Amino acid sequence: MKDKGVLRRLTNELAEKFSSTWRLLSETTVFLSRTTLFPRYENMLRQWRHRLESSKSNPDVLQEVRDGVITLRKELRRAGYDLTLGSKDIKIEGYRNDAAVREGFTRMVMVITDTALYYIAGQENHVQLMDYLDNQLRRMRVINIRQRHYLWYRWRANVLVLSGSDTEMKDDFEELKQYVETNKLFMLKQLKKL
Repeated sequence: MKDKGVLRRLTNELAEKFSSTWRLLSETTVFLSRTTLFPRYENMLRQWRHRLESSKSNPDVLQEVRDGVITLRKELRRAGYDLTLGSKDIKIEGYRNDAAVREGFTRMVMVITDTALYYIAGQENHVQLMDYLDNQLRRMRVINIRQRHYLWYRWRANVLVLSGSDTEMKDDFEELKQYVETNKLFMLKQLKKL
């Protein structure tokens, strides 16, 4: 486990080394805008952006801003934040039927509790997948289930596209849309391995 942490840190450092300052600043801004931390850093981010725009050809300014952004990203990672989520997004796209398989979508069911999100994806139909997930959750003694969803998913570049299946009720789908809007980073963190 310790090796994974070291490898992840080295990978992050290499990615930052070879990313442009603009890209690092943009990804950091997007990430922070999805958190409650944003007001604390908003002015700093705005100042860095202004400095880059007004001093495009000054390598010293570019390096100063880059150093500041990298230091901020390191602090956020030390605090437990996953900054790779800043380059990812979730998009809700209506309903799909079984023809979605030909478009590269996969079936998925999801259960949201007060504190967690559980899901299973696979080729079985949505009802079978939910039965399997329910059995797993009963064994784990998971309680306080707030939402159940029957979905199709697919990644398009760094965007996770979620669509309702024929089994998904309209009111439940609307509830999911609202949940995604207010819990985007949490969902991305939970679903990034799909």
